Amino acid sequence: MNPGGAAPALPLTHAVRANGFVFISGQLPVTAAGELPDGFEAQLRQVLANLEAALEAAGSSFGKVVKTTVFMKDLNDFAALNTIYGEVFASQPPARSAYEVARLPRDALVEIEAVALA
Repeated sequence: MNPGGAAPALPLTHAVRANGFVFISGQLPVTAAGELPDGFEAQLRQVLANLEAALEAAGSSFGKVVKTTVFMKDLNDFAALNTIYGEVFASQPPARSAYEVARLPRDALVEIEAVALA
């Protein structure tokens, strides 16, 4: 399942359904034009928009997310992550792990993968 029907550039699938769950591959902050927004907050908002599109394409939604994993270039952006993430997952947020990583594809500042109910 790929949002918008676009095939991923990598050997992966954006979303896989299995046993009542939807597993969403890590979403990068790539716009429809193939660009990365400037700055952590803009990139995080784009990642969340891409995540929402992947969830919807798989027949799920933010309200059905049970676990996310966040990969960040710099944990100094953790406060901004919590603020923006909290806007999306305001009530009953899913379980979450967050890690600082040395490098993400395309030198992105943030990537999020998710597990949701189908």
